[in-house]
Formats: sequence, C-alpha cells, structure tokens
Amino acid sequence: MIKRRFLQTTAALAAALAFAGAAQAQTAIKFQLDWRFEGPAALFLQSAAKGYYKQAGLDVTIDAGNGSGGTVTRVASGTYDMGFADLAALMEFHANNPDAPNKPVAVMMVYNNTPAAVLALKKSGITKPKDLEGKKLGAPVFDAGRKGFPIFQKANGINNVAWTSMDPPLRETMLVRGDIEAITGFSFTSLLNLEARGVKPEDVVILPYAEHGVKLYGNVIIASPKLIAENPAAVKAFLSSFAKGAKEVMANPAATIETVKARDGIINVPLETRRLQLAIDAVVASPDARKEGFGQVVPGRLALMASQVSDAYGTKTRVDPNKVWNGAMLPSKAELDILPPVKK
Repeated sequence: MIKRRFLQTTAALAAALAFAGAAQAQTAIKFQLDWRFEGPAALFLQSAAKGYYKQAGLDVTIDAGNGSGGTVTRVASGTYDMGFADLAALMEFHANNPDAPNKPVAVMMVYNNTPAAVLALKKSGITKPKDLEGKKLGAPVFDAGRKGFPIFQKANGINNVAWTSMDPPLRETMLVRGDIEAITGFSFTSLLNLEARGVKPEDVVILPYAEHGVKLYGNVIIASPKLIAENPAAVKAFLSSFAKGAKEVMANPAATIETVKARDGIINVPLETRRLQLAIDAVVASPDARKEGFGQVVPGRLALMASQVSDAYGTKTRVDPNKVWNGAMLPSKAELDILPPVKK
C-alpha cells in the first residue's frame, strides 16, 4: 500500500515537473498591432483564442498600437519582438536610420495592397483623381495615404492640392462639416467613420490607391533582427500559427469577431464585422494577393515601392528592398493557401 502511494506520488511529481518544463519551454513573444482592437485584429487574435500559438510552443502577448510608425519604433527598441505595420513605414525607418542597430524586418505580407484611399462626398463633384486638382485635402501628417500621396499624384497627373492637418478623430468630422473637400485614410476605416457621422455609403466617393495606378504593398508582419538571429524557428512557428487562425477568420469573419470583443468590450460588433470583411475583400484577399500568393512579395514590385517611398517620403538614404524583407521563415505553400474562394 505504501509502495503504491509512493509510486503514485512519484508519478504525480514527475507529471507536474514535466508540465512545468513544458511551460518554461514556451517562447515568449510580445506582439504589437498597428492600431486599436478593431475588426482586422481578429486575424491575429483568433490564433490566440484557439490556442494555436501555445500549441506551437509560443507564449504570445498581443497589444494594441497607435500607428505603424510607433510599432516599427517599438520593435526596433526591443520593447516588442514582433508587430504589424505598414511596409512604407518600415522602409522609411530603415532609410532614415541607416545606422540603427536593430532595424525590424518584414517576414510576411498580410495586406497585399495598401488600404490607402482618397475619400470625398459626392456633393463635392469629385469622381476621379484628376478632380482633386486645386482642392483642399485633409489628413493627419503621419497618415500613410497622405505620406504616399505624391505617388498617387504622379500616377494620376494631379497638379496642386492644399493640405490641412488634424488629429485622427477629426478627419472625417471636418470632411462632413465641409472644412475640407477630401481626405486620405484607410478605405475600410474612413468609410465606416463617415457612416458613424451620418453619411450614407452611397454618398461617399472612394478612390483606392490600388485601383488608380499605385501598387504599394500594405501591412506586413515584422520581426526584430535579434529574434530572427536567435530563434528563427519561433518566428516561423508564429507565422504558421497566424496563418492557421487567419484562414478561419477569412472563412467566417462574423464568427471570429468575438475575439476582438474579448479584448475591447465596447466595440460595435456589427460595425467591426463589416470593417473586417471590407479589409479582407480590399487588401488581404485582393486580386494581387491571389496572383502573387498570400504572404509573399514579388521582388520587382518590392523594388519599385522602395524607390517610390524613397522619393515620396524624402528619406535620408535610399530604401534597400533587400534589407527590409526576409521571406526565409514563411510557412509552406500549403499552409499559406488560406484565401477564401472568389465571390461570385
């Protein structure tokens, strides 16, 4: 009897030690989003909610952000190991900080096209890019659409425009009030913000950069060079786990939006479900993404964007496309086959 109890106690102790060892073996990864917990954040939160990161040996913490520039800077400083940020912001950081010791690197493409767009109200008479000539445009100074506007401007032969700056919450308000005639912003964010201010969708004109000659890539998953050098397997495990959850999100956005509500209980669920679906349709499962393959980049397109960003952003040095991208840790082709069927 004593022997049996001893064996049971020993077995329990061994199991506890094994569990503790497994817990200790989890690689901690601090991840920062580009923005608040809104619809598109479900792409990352689903894998956390379903335990995919943990199953891959990762202890992932996902925090909200306050803009791509901030995310890039925090990964560069070592405050975060990985993040989600606009590729143009990453390129700008590289070119303006050539001697920085820990410049983040893009490891997976998520938004194959930039979500940047020009939005106007139909009553303004703006229906095409050329109509923006001589108009008053508004956006925060750090807005990706505003910073990339010279590329859009050149592609569409637009002459002079005047800019008004404001804080992000005032952008759509000023457009509705008539203080400005058009704005730049992420299409799926500004459209819903305008609706929240009483504007009907049919009264909004949207000019997406991607549909008007600007093939900039959008948001990417970035990682610190330190993490890549010390634990490339952890980066690959994160990307594989992310892809698994993102596939579920794209297959059924409405069913996965609860992962966002769990992080921000005051979100408007129907609104954020629409935002998520708009993001998937416009930039994640776009025609370009289907052609190039989810997660990937085309070297020629990447090089062109590097040149365009160097010119439009007026960077201190030229962007080197070979230094901002590392696709060596991407999951297998089968794991990256996650885009939903084309809608008929």
